Formats: sequence, structure tokens, C-alpha cells
Amino acid sequence: MTGTLLASQPARGTATELADAFRAAMSALAAPVTLVTCYDDRGTPRGLTASAVTSLSLSPPLFLVCLDRGSRTHDALVGAEAFAVHLLGTGDEHLVRRFMRPAEQRFDDLALVPDAHPAPVLQDVALTLRCTRHDVLEGGDHTILVGRVTGVDGEPADGGGLVWHRRGFAHARRP
Repeated sequence: MTGTLLASQPARGTATELADAFRAAMSALAAPVTLVTCYDDRGTPRGLTASAVTSLSLSPPLFLVCLDRGSRTHDALVGAEAFAVHLLGTGDEHLVRRFMRPAEQRFDDLALVPDAHPAPVLQDVALTLRCTRHDVLEGGDHTILVGRVTGVDGEPADGGGLVWHRRGFAHARRP
């Protein structure tokens, strides 16, 4: 579908055409690339990539992650009491590619921080939010997982900045 859908005009075309137009429009919106990790009910580390993420509140500190209900990791994350959000930066693209593997292989030979946090924290990521589950909300074909931030690992100046833009990696940099 080509052309512009204006808010003052009714949407034309099929639901598929509108979905395609929406997907194309969202590709123009740069989004952060994160890895979200937890332990499932058997103690196995689980994780996925997420770009629909944002801060929600400073008091209390809340962060939200939108999870595709079709993901094989969805139920583990929604059911976990704690999770970690890894804010990826330049040079972390290999981690995203690793998390494109089948769910059972994502943590093979991956170094984790050796501590007692109830979610797996990746050792070589510069900035990580440690969260406990605060709320779970429905949002179309996604679930909105709201976490209460209980800790921040790393230095903000050293982490973040990896974004997904126009269907590829890009880097947000300050001049």
C-alpha cells in the first residue's frame, strides 16, 4: 500500500495492508535494543530481545517491556518474579545474534554475573537494570511486563545506544 493514511480519513484497504503500513512506519522509529532475561520455573536461564521498552516512572522506579505472546520465552518472563534488562551498546550486536538462536541455545557458554540476583545478569554488558515483577498488563498481541527497578549495574555513560532503525542496527551517539 502506498500513500499516507491521515487521521482525518478512514483507513482504506485490508487489515493486512494497514498492518504492513504500520510495520513500515514503525521501522522509521528508532528503538533501543535490549536483552531481557529471567530464570524459568526449573531454574533454567531464559531470554529474548526486546525493542518495545521504556521507563515508566521514577517514583517508584518502573520500567516496561512489551513481550510478543508468540515468543517461546513469553510465559517464562511473565511468570518470573524477577528479570534483568540489558541495555546494549556498540559492539553488542553479537549478543543479539546469539539471542536469535533457538531458546535452548541462547545461554550456551555465556558468562553470567556470579551473584544471588534472582535473574541471570550477562557479565559483558555495560548497563543492566535489575527488576522485580510489578504488574502484567494486556496490550493487543503483546503482554506489557512492568518491572520495579531494584538495581542498576554499570555506568550509564558506557552502556546503551544500540538501536534498531529501518530494519537494521544503528548507534545513537552524542556529538
